[in-house]
Amino acid sequence: MGHLHQHHHAAPREPAPWPHQVGVVPPRAQWFQDRAETDRLAQLLATGGTAVVESAHQARVGGVLVGMGGVGKTQLAAHYARTAWQQGELDVLVWITASSRTAAVTGYGQAGVELLGAEEGGLDNGGPERAAQRFLAWLEPKPQQAPCRWLVVLDDIADPADLRGLWPPSSPQGRTVATTRRKDAALTGGGRRLIEIGLFTPDQALAHLTSALARFGRHEPEPELTALAEDLGCLPLALSQAVAYLIDTGSGCRAYRDLLSDRTRALADTAPDTLPDDQTHTVAATWTLSLERADTLRPAGLARPVLQLAAFLSPNGIPATVLTSQPALTHLTGHLAAAGPVTAEQVQLALGALRRLSLIDHSADRPHQAVRVHQLVQRAVRDSLTPAQRHQLARTAADALLGAWPETERYTALATALRANTAALATTAEDALYEPDAHPVLHRAGWNLGESGQTTAAANYFEQLTEATTRHLGPDHPSTFTAREGLAWWQREVGDAAGAADTYAKLLQHQLRMPGQDDWSIFATRYSLGHQLGKAGDAAGAADAFAQLLEHELRVLGPDHAHTFVARQELAWWRGEAGDAAAAADAFAELLRDRARVQGRDHASTLDTWHCLAHWRGEAGDAAGAARAYGELLDGQSRTLGPFHPDTLSSLDSIAHWRGEAGDADGAAQAYAHLVDARSRTVGPDDPDTLTSLDRLAHWLGKAGNAAGATQAYGELLEARSRTLGPDHPDTLTTERNLTCWWRKAWGPEADAGQ
Repeated sequence: MGHLHQHHHAAPREPAPWPHQVGVVPPRAQWFQDRAETDRLAQLLATGGTAVVESAHQARVGGVLVGMGGVGKTQLAAHYARTAWQQGELDVLVWITASSRTAAVTGYGQAGVELLGAEEGGLDNGGPERAAQRFLAWLEPKPQQAPCRWLVVLDDIADPADLRGLWPPSSPQGRTVATTRRKDAALTGGGRRLIEIGLFTPDQALAHLTSALARFGRHEPEPELTALAEDLGCLPLALSQAVAYLIDTGSGCRAYRDLLSDRTRALADTAPDTLPDDQTHTVAATWTLSLERADTLRPAGLARPVLQLAAFLSPNGIPATVLTSQPALTHLTGHLAAAGPVTAEQVQLALGALRRLSLIDHSADRPHQAVRVHQLVQRAVRDSLTPAQRHQLARTAADALLGAWPETERYTALATALRANTAALATTAEDALYEPDAHPVLHRAGWNLGESGQTTAAANYFEQLTEATTRHLGPDHPSTFTAREGLAWWQREVGDAAGAADTYAKLLQHQLRMPGQDDWSIFATRYSLGHQLGKAGDAAGAADAFAQLLEHELRVLGPDHAHTFVARQELAWWRGEAGDAAAAADAFAELLRDRARVQGRDHASTLDTWHCLAHWRGEAGDAAGAARAYGELLDGQSRTLGPFHPDTLSSLDSIAHWRGEAGDADGAAQAYAHLVDARSRTVGPDDPDTLTSLDRLAHWLGKAGNAAGATQAYGELLEARSRTLGPDHPDTLTTERNLTCWWRKAWGPEADAGQ
């Protein structure tokens, strides 16, 4: 039938004082090493990328760090941000994981919340997109405003198109750093400069290994360390994991290289065909060795299945509650040899073991992004699984996400993280999330996206989900139907009535094709179809849809059912909207008799039908009939709602209007006199509605030949409008002209002298 949604809006917060940081800067790597790219980035942002000395009006350009995963782009950006912050060069630091447009918009929106004092989520100002634009506009340098030295870091851009319209502006005081694996030309627009981040040089790799081992009192022969760096392809991530393995196991470099070589041969059949820089086998072998070591740590045997589960989720942050949800614990229990169920505490220990071997980044102080796993580590883990294992783990990961999703989502950061993990899972799981049906987490993510205020994104999401379920499961599968229901709902929410009508039409076709469909579901679809057709401007189509609904309900429910009455009312209304006002009035007259008989004359639905009857009689040109119908409606409303209820007064207004249209000026004036009195007593004599009724009273008094009465009414109106609007307001001046006109009619031109 429909969905009920509650939105909770937090009160606006005060803007945070400077200096202020938004977002979490990734922690410094344990063995971080300065590189030439660090100096290049600092020089580019300090000089605008030219050799000339920066002037006060020269805008800084943005730096975009480009390179393969695992080369240290994020660490370089974090080092630059942390150094600038600690040296007092910044007033505002904003760190955003920009792996999707939604993530970037959400990050900007959070910055707006903290720095501009906006309402949580920016929903009161038009949604997250509008909140992001407000923040970006705030970054623009403005005259006579205290300069703000800001740095915005956009980490892990997956698609340059996601940042269209979201790049920070050029500013003498502002800096932008972005990291991405992409090298698109679009990244260089707006004065941005690319800085390509490659592998360590052999000397850097050797220095890294030497210094890292020396901190633990380990000194290996230089030739062996040089050979190890070459074996690992000088990839920073692989080097740090090798150091961790050597330290934790106490193995020598020569023994590690021999083991690495053996594992490379053993993993050759399971390695992917192509990955960057021809280092795939060595890197995969390194991660496999590290995982074996982590799996021996307490609780033994749990690190591997935990990492396998994490390998299907977002590399940019997995909420801790996902990996400790009940579906995850149930799955992990089946993979642990020890007796008894796996507990959340044991999972935390396993995460600690993985962190020690540098297989993950685990931080308890960011619970919504507690676990980060490099995407290449995830790839290596997934590639080691059989197809059956991949399918099972993908469905388990989906169960874990759903198990961690609260019934009522109040925390934007958690919702964003859960949606990001669902999106990552949908990519890595391939067909598993659609076998045997579309997993419910796919629908939950879409609904949460819309409930967060991103209604257009939700409509697009369900359009893609509908296409996916149709492709995997067919157009008549229940999962496709459910996805199409979500699409119709969010199309309706964004105001795309025509699109919603088309989707409801397809839903109806599906329901009519499938045997054993529930009549009530079909009723709801037919009703929504008719309503959306009407909103889209197709009144005739709406009338036809409600005619089919009425035929169906008459057959199933009978003529006197409340739902049948609703269908008759909608059908009559849209026939009138389609141009046949007389037929609409006749249909409402017949419906009124039946409703009065079944539901009673004073039932709310009966009174609503009475109102429709009066409206369409007037539209059909029967002004007198409209006035009579409104009079009968007024009697019922006075009994049930009271004489001063807004609906009652609205009917009295309509009576006065249609009496005047029917030529009964006296009757119109009498009705408006009652209305002026009632509104003066309820909302006050100076309320705009009261003054409008007084204006109409004066008009109809004049039309009835009562010039003196019109003069008196316009005099009272002039006094009130002068008091409330001022003597020079257009409405006041119009009233003054009307008063003069009726004064002359009442007393003659000679009265002007005495006026």
